Amino acid sequence: MKWTDGQIWRRSAINTLWCLIGCSIGDMGVIAGFQFGAPEVAASRPMLVMALAMTAGIGTSVLLETILLFKQLGLAKALRTALGMSMISMLGMEAAMNVVDYFLAGGARLTLWVLPFMWLAGFLAPWPYNYWRLAKHGKSCCHAE
Repeated sequence: MKWTDGQIWRRSAINTLWCLIGCSIGDMGVIAGFQFGAPEVAASRPMLVMALAMTAGIGTSVLLETILLFKQLGLAKALRTALGMSMISMLGMEAAMNVVDYFLAGGARLTLWVLPFMWLAGFLAPWPYNYWRLAKHGKSCCHAE
């Protein structure tokens, strides 16, 4: 395996971006829900909110991947493929996003100036792993390879 293959880096970047979009939808939805709907919980139990956000982020990522793969693979195989994605990648992405949010925003809270840093951390954390997985095993987060 070569770590210098530009084509695999590009493919893995696209895959990582799609995973980031899916994870961000659920993650930020839960954080926003607590921030605006139950701010006392968000303030007093930020780790609980972030754990729920990570769970929702992984769920929406699996849903997005299933939708992306549906036409290509059919529903059953698309869902199996999405569920078979790397949990290491998704957990790394979610953890990186939430750590940045926690330290820059001071808790489980969405702040506009923090979002680009969250997304950057969420993208960069799993990208090398996604490259390795694609290069070594031919397995992709978001598209059947």
